[in-house]
Amino acid sequence: MKFDAVLFDCDGVLVDSEPITNGVLRDMLEEEGWSLSAEECLRIFIGKAVKDEAARISRHTGKPVTEGWLAGFRERRNQQLEAHLTAIPHIHDAVKAVHQATDGRIACASGADRGKVELQLRKVDLHPYFDGRIFSGYEMPRSKPAPDVYLAAAAALSVDPRACAVIEDTVTGITAGVAAGATVLAYAPFEQEQVLRDAGASHVFTSMRDLADLLRTL
Repeated sequence: MKFDAVLFDCDGVLVDSEPITNGVLRDMLEEEGWSLSAEECLRIFIGKAVKDEAARISRHTGKPVTEGWLAGFRERRNQQLEAHLTAIPHIHDAVKAVHQATDGRIACASGADRGKVELQLRKVDLHPYFDGRIFSGYEMPRSKPAPDVYLAAAAALSVDPRACAVIEDTVTGITAGVAAGATVLAYAPFEQEQVLRDAGASHVFTSMRDLADLLRTL
């Protein structure tokens, strides 16, 4: 493998959380007066931290996004994740293979808050692979699409970002990985290959069964 480390996004890459999180967000926005379909909500907010979209939400609801509202969102979101979250198909074998191939130089670099990331990795039994190497955009000077969280993960692994592969699934995340100088591989199970390539993904794949072989052959 030509990469010294592999950095994974979390939502949509390790866990199938986006429909759950966006379902909660859509319901709460409707309660505030902004009605969106599930598809519209996903399109607007996928890959983004809700707190970073506060101005947009306020424009549509006419109400401020308070810390109390955000705390309520996180509480409701976490309840639904605890009840319904599943792993991305074949991700356990993929992570195990990549962990072995890199001598453990893998990390989870997410735009989400640390509590969510930790909850999700524990829920689907992936936490042991990433314990001590979990990085949250909430704790960085800037969130994705800025590269900060990927730069922090690479630095913690003592690896040049240019020698890292980043595994992403959204335009926001791909933009962050490219800005960090990494090679970005995009997981695209649902007919969005060209959009992700246009964002800067070097390779696009549709099944986690293919990830380890792809990393070995690049």
